[in-house]
Amino acid sequence: MFSRPLARYTAALQQRSFAVLTRESINPKVLDAEYAVRGPLVLRSVEYTKRLKNGDKSLPFAKVIPCNIGNPLILKQEPIEFHRQVLALVNVPGLVDAPEAKKLFQPDAIARAKFYLDNIPGGTGAYGHSKGSEVVRIEVANFLERRDGYPADPEDIFLTDGASPAVQNTLMALIRDGNDAILAPIPQYPLYSAAIALNGGTLTGYYLDESKTWASTVDELTRATNEARNQGKTVRAIAVINPGNPTGQCLTTENIQEIIKFAQKEGVVILADEVYQENVYAAGKEFVSFRKVLKDMGPAYNNVELISFHSTSKGFTGECGRRGGYMELVNISECAKDQFYKLMSVNLCSNIEGQLMVGLMTNPPKEGDASYARYAEQRDTTLSSLKRRAVKLVKAFNELEGVTCNETEGAMYTFPQITLPPKAVEAAKKAGLAPDAFYCMEMLDTTGIIVVPGSGFGQQEGTWHFRSTILPPEEDIDEVIEKTATFHADFMNKYR
Repeated sequence: MFSRPLARYTAALQQRSFAVLTRESINPKVLDAEYAVRGPLVLRSVEYTKRLKNGDKSLPFAKVIPCNIGNPLILKQEPIEFHRQVLALVNVPGLVDAPEAKKLFQPDAIARAKFYLDNIPGGTGAYGHSKGSEVVRIEVANFLERRDGYPADPEDIFLTDGASPAVQNTLMALIRDGNDAILAPIPQYPLYSAAIALNGGTLTGYYLDESKTWASTVDELTRATNEARNQGKTVRAIAVINPGNPTGQCLTTENIQEIIKFAQKEGVVILADEVYQENVYAAGKEFVSFRKVLKDMGPAYNNVELISFHSTSKGFTGECGRRGGYMELVNISECAKDQFYKLMSVNLCSNIEGQLMVGLMTNPPKEGDASYARYAEQRDTTLSSLKRRAVKLVKAFNELEGVTCNETEGAMYTFPQITLPPKAVEAAKKAGLAPDAFYCMEMLDTTGIIVVPGSGFGQQEGTWHFRSTILPPEEDIDEVIEKTATFHADFMNKYR
């Protein structure tokens, strides 16, 4: 039985008319963080999806088409069979030596599963090392050496639940208070603005030049740096997304050299977000890593600190739900590495299936292996299809009234600029929305297509954009284009 004072206290708690967690009392850093890719448009689309599932025939569309996020498998991209076979075997270890296994699985998949099971204590269900499984980190190190021509140390590699937590932990380590600024591209992937806000830092944007296929220049980087310092900020790092999200540009070796020289001169860490490195489509373009260029520049640049990120969610792997990723620390002090290890240890370890997917992505079947032909077929089919879809969508957007769209050189998105009639801008203001958000909301309400307003990524003042993925399957892409074109023409006429 409760004592009388405790009973009175309990009764008072039960009778109180206020909540502890309210908009007024919640951490203001949480309120400041925004993530447009899963914002109000997505919430409305979820409601539409429920209505359609329940048989609602009143909507002007029969399905919701998610073009808002780089989530390939939800739009029918085929998973790599070798990867899935290995995961199936490691998740049911008894299958590895079962007689039926040889009928169901390729021999190299069985061999890889045995290797992982022999080297990962407890398999996929047990906690692992906070840095990630050593055998997978060795696979990543070997991949980096093949890609760049320079050895990598597995001890400088951390396996993470996708690239996003790696970025978040890095920003947590960099940002000490509101006087610390991170340079980030505008437009930028909202992970950066959200994570910087959550850590109480300041995002200082450097604008990409849309008229020059979203190029960045040293002059603009210098302008942004001086702006931050004139406000009393300490610039700690520069984030670079290559290939770009949402803008789709691919940096040249010369671009990367300029950024490295800038980082050395200004004393900032480079954060190289390279999750789209397999997604390059434009003729004459190729992915070149910051790591390779930095190493190529020689010992004079050994004091440039670089942290690079990669993920299993993009490329032709597309396994977003596995949450696999890694980061590599280059020219980072041992003291800082220890602190990163501590940050990773707080969450014990990243999920083991995601770690294995990283191993499979970085160490796929090789020529002569039983699974190689099928792996190569799936890889090439997916990438060539993405290229066709990118070209098709960009062409379609450029044919719309008041729309201009740069070529998608890489990544998974188009980012067209839209010129909206004054009446549409006024209607958006009355609705309490940014003009491009208003446009995107009407597109969803009319067509069921979800895209993301450019205002969620940042953009030059007075311009409006939206981001659409290039991921709808080829059999659906014409429908997406037709619906978008019809909506756009009707929207322009409505507000003309």
